[in-house]
Amino acid sequence: MLPQVVAHPQVLAALAAKDPLAAACGQNPGIACRLVWDVTHSVKAADLTTVYFAGPAQLVIRIGYVVLIAVVLRLLAHRAIGRVTSTAARNDGDSSDRSRTLLFRERRQQRAAALGAILSNAASVTIFGIAAVIIIGDMGLNLAPLLASTAVLGVAIGFGAQNLVQDFLAGIFMLLEDQYGVGDVISVDSTTGTVEGVSLRITRLRDVNGVVWHVRNGTIQKAGNESQGWARAVVDFPVPYHQDIPLVRQTMMQAANAMWQESVWQEVILEKPEVWGVQELSSEAVLMRVTARTVPLRQWEVQRELMERLKIALDAAGDDAMGGGEQAGAGAIGGGEQAGGGDDENDGGGDENNGEAGAVVPAGPRALADARTLAAAEEDDAPGSDAQ
Repeated sequence: MLPQVVAHPQVLAALAAKDPLAAACGQNPGIACRLVWDVTHSVKAADLTTVYFAGPAQLVIRIGYVVLIAVVLRLLAHRAIGRVTSTAARNDGDSSDRSRTLLFRERRQQRAAALGAILSNAASVTIFGIAAVIIIGDMGLNLAPLLASTAVLGVAIGFGAQNLVQDFLAGIFMLLEDQYGVGDVISVDSTTGTVEGVSLRITRLRDVNGVVWHVRNGTIQKAGNESQGWARAVVDFPVPYHQDIPLVRQTMMQAANAMWQESVWQEVILEKPEVWGVQELSSEAVLMRVTARTVPLRQWEVQRELMERLKIALDAAGDDAMGGGEQAGAGAIGGGEQAGGGDDENDGGGDENNGEAGAVVPAGPRALADARTLAAAEEDDAPGSDAQ
């Protein structure tokens, strides 16, 4: 046991007489204690200032300094993470490979945004956690028992909150494996929607009706991603059963290629559209299928535009075919009339040569006039023959 040293009052009096400021405020006097001593020269006032003002004020200043450093570090970390993620999102690699660039540009941006949000949250938690430990140490609390109890608490949480641990682990693997990200359209169980937020614990979806769904990552057994890599626009177009299928196929291909060659759709449609042909048959219609490979989340736009163009092209082809048939029919009818007229003339000529045969069955106006002239000539000749 260490011996206890007791200062004699005379010794303290001697020290006070030698350095009264040190006797009142200690060997390292603060600004507040020094100011109070200079004003009052009271040991009691200096002690009160040191205990109730200088100490708490110094502690508050230290805490504010630690918080300020933590905030500055957080801002620097977020800025660094933002630069890294933005650089990764803009890096298109080989720009000559157009299909690859279009396929993975949007996906890279979505993943960079998701990873940037997760890294920013992790940086904030780490920095402010360290700042909290420092502040607790400055307040005079012993950190050794606190850290030991924290370890025990972590083990207890690991056994008691298994669902929470499962959610965090599932979120970590989901991000590392790039299963989906912010902006993707996914199907989880019976819910389909756009991913609006991704964290280590939950995934936030918004469906087509505007309903926001919060799904725990640990409960997701399987997820279907409709916007990863590429998508396909599928158009099933019914045509009448009696239509010429090769002609319909050719018309559809021309309409789809014309759409693909437009500059507006060059960045959306990745490959030349294909006409797969007859998909289904019924007693009234034939279902034709046309497909186009598109960038993610643009397949519905391409599908609507392609369906409209196919409708217009097939209607135009049907009108042209009908108009050509009417012209052909008119030509046949006109030719028949001309042929009939020629027959009438020939018949009239035969009537002039054959006499009464042409008069009995006139075939036209000219033939009828010839028949009348022939009959008048016969009447003129009849009396002369009787006189003879």
